[in-house]
Amino acid sequence: MEKRDFFKKSFAIGAGLATTSMAWGFLSEKNTIESKYYSCIIDKRSFDVIVVGGGTSGVLAAIAAARTGAKTALVEMKGYTGGVVTEGGTTLHSFFNLWKAFPGVEQRQLIKGIPQEIIDRLAKVGGTAGHCEMVQNYGYDSVCTSVDTEMYKMVTMEMLQEAGVYLALNTTMCSVVKQRSRITGVIIESHGGREILHAKAFIDASGYGDMCAQAGAKWSDLNDHAVCNSMGIANVDMERYYSFLVERDAVHDLAFGSYDGYQNQIVRLGSRLQVFPEDFVKEFEQTGVDISMTTTVRKNYIMFVKCNYKLPTSPLSRDDVTKAEITIRQNMNRALELCRKHIPGFERAFIARTAPSLAIRRGRCIECDYDLSNDEIVNATHFKDEVFVYGFHDLAPRVQIKNGGSYGYPYRASCVKGIDNLFAIGMMVTSEHAAHMSTRNTVSCMAMGQSFGTAAAMCAARNIGTRSLPYSELKNKLINDGVYFEK
Repeated sequence: MEKRDFFKKSFAIGAGLATTSMAWGFLSEKNTIESKYYSCIIDKRSFDVIVVGGGTSGVLAAIAAARTGAKTALVEMKGYTGGVVTEGGTTLHSFFNLWKAFPGVEQRQLIKGIPQEIIDRLAKVGGTAGHCEMVQNYGYDSVCTSVDTEMYKMVTMEMLQEAGVYLALNTTMCSVVKQRSRITGVIIESHGGREILHAKAFIDASGYGDMCAQAGAKWSDLNDHAVCNSMGIANVDMERYYSFLVERDAVHDLAFGSYDGYQNQIVRLGSRLQVFPEDFVKEFEQTGVDISMTTTVRKNYIMFVKCNYKLPTSPLSRDDVTKAEITIRQNMNRALELCRKHIPGFERAFIARTAPSLAIRRGRCIECDYDLSNDEIVNATHFKDEVFVYGFHDLAPRVQIKNGGSYGYPYRASCVKGIDNLFAIGMMVTSEHAAHMSTRNTVSCMAMGQSFGTAAAMCAARNIGTRSLPYSELKNKLINDGVYFEK
């Protein structure tokens, strides 16, 4: 056989196997490693822990796993880390309990550890004003923690490198290699070709639940949230804008902090849209842009103005998402035109940043061993196997954690049902919409990352499944690493 024909045949067989894997949901060990055609075009590497998705939770998971001693790989399809934190550009909700809404309740920082370390490092390079206390609308959140999205990318990539994580950016996970109820590897693809990465423990932090689905986990497609993109608007005269709102008693959210060498600057400024001219309000609302949620950590720069869009089917629909990508960008530009025309301070404003693609609030909802309910969340329920505590709810002030307290996130709530060595973290867990409005938030996802990255490393070190890890040992390790638990 000529060399040219051999490679043609090799590619055809490899493509056939890849197509078949989509029908199965995963590739068997036999059909990847033992095939002479497939093995000749795939490089192989071995790790202890593999994290798929370098977003809000995946970054923390990879850092925690590597620091716990695991040889760790992080696979991310984009060229940077941070996910929704960097693409949304929003305030990080929330490192604290909702103490300000409940007079007499003690202020407690519930999320510490590696998430707080990221904030500390951002502060050193001018990438955040820190935890700024809200002075208005503190029934929603007691603090505003906004970050510079570009600095966040840099800081997290540096931390991953320092931890010794093998970072595979611009790389897509194609398939899962599985033996019975245990994953043995993932097949990834970059511009350099296909590779197979083996490991003992796996974490799906993809947001869409791609690895879980490929591994045969049960999942549902709820499509119960709008998708969005966000824009940063530069050259805004914030003092004129603020004065305009004050004159109309239209200030809703408000927090001050220091950044860029300036003291007592606006960090968060939200408005009541109803006080604006009626014609403006009617047309502005049609764009899906929410002017009431803005954050900034640079002088005269609004980092976060979100544009929502409700998909008719699902975030998993490529064609519907493509239409949304176009429509959202048209709507953002129209919204800015309206602001420049009607709102003082915006006359010379321009769009300085958008996310490279729309952000989702939920993709697949993965079935795990336990499904946390909203009733348990709002009643400040704690569990014998909780791995962190949290106190923010995105439906506040209408829905709040009881008495400004916290609830616990159970370990079993991220153990993927039917698979021995896989955790699902981030926005892919918690099926009830109202409950998901708490667990999906950025700082909850960060805390999930540290807890389950640590757990995955400990499972890999013992070569055991996720359900065999002694909880007491995990909790002690998390406490030693700065994770806060209620007494």
